[in-house]
Amino acid sequence: MILYKGPRDQFLTPLQSVCGIVEKRHTLPILSNVLIEKSGERLTLLATDIEMQIRTGTVSSGPESISVTVAARKLQDILRSLPESAEVSLNLDERRLQLKAGKSRFNLQTLPAEDFPRLAEATGKTTVLKITQKQFKRQLALVQYAMAQQDIRYYLNGLLLVAHQNELRLVATDGHRLAYASEDIGGQNERVEVILPRKTVLELSRQLVDNDEALEIALTPSQARFTFGNVEFISKLIDGKFPDYERVIPQNQTKIIPLDRAMLQHSLQRAAILTNEKFRGVRLVLAPGSLKILSTNAENEEAQEEIEVEYSGEELDVGFNVNYLLDVLNNVNTDKVEIRLADNNSSALMMLPDNDRFKYVVMPMRI
Repeated sequence: MILYKGPRDQFLTPLQSVCGIVEKRHTLPILSNVLIEKSGERLTLLATDIEMQIRTGTVSSGPESISVTVAARKLQDILRSLPESAEVSLNLDERRLQLKAGKSRFNLQTLPAEDFPRLAEATGKTTVLKITQKQFKRQLALVQYAMAQQDIRYYLNGLLLVAHQNELRLVATDGHRLAYASEDIGGQNERVEVILPRKTVLELSRQLVDNDEALEIALTPSQARFTFGNVEFISKLIDGKFPDYERVIPQNQTKIIPLDRAMLQHSLQRAAILTNEKFRGVRLVLAPGSLKILSTNAENEEAQEEIEVEYSGEELDVGFNVNYLLDVLNNVNTDKVEIRLADNNSSALMMLPDNDRFKYVVMPMRI
């Protein structure tokens, strides 16, 4: 039975869309497979890791209706290794899938489609949000680096999404720093808050394209569904209470220093070379007209960078983890940034000039 016959990329492109969530090694062998369903000229591909599920499709030929699962990575690797211009055919022969391209032949084992697990349909009230892929992808980039990794506080291993009236907010924190970004989405939505898992956020960042095509986000108490292009991406949510981010963002930072982003970034990168490998601390020494960046390490090596700044207030000496400062500078795309400080025991607030839709808070460290 013919499952697919046509250009390589017409099948490879949707396969690559779903392969990102497929685990290489899993206790359930079938989760390493992709479910391929053919119904007439419509071919659907579906992958899941039990927590997330991605479905997309392409066109096929022939009247047959066929369902089968096959090793996703192996099929992807074979197709990738073929010439871009290759014409391929996939044929199901009993329990084996045969892939042909020119004089190449590959036979892959299959597992029954009826054994393939699917995420249960979400129940409860659904909130639907509409935004462009470009807007949401950019918003994710502004905050996702601040998510925790494998923290015992499981609710930090993800990203808070808040929809309220005409605003969509994204917040991420690992307990040492916090990133906040908001976007105007129009409409008047009732307040809804959900926590997206880390893997979901990273996969969304990979999948979304940087254009003005539509993205629909449907939120229920237990699931989030993202629909864009011909992709449907469903994810379970983290069940937990996210910290009160509004209390973390400092309000009275009187020392405001406008800076050239690239200059600050390069100065911090150079100073980082001689920081302590474990603590990664740098000191910011602020004085009228000057910001010095100082670092030392266990070998008593030292680095000093100095930047001229528009500042005429009191002197200040405060330490920060240099990686936390570089993370934000690597992910904002403006020429200028603004650092706001209060004293050497208070968090720093980093913002973008004339833009209150982005805030980045980093806690100080003793050096």
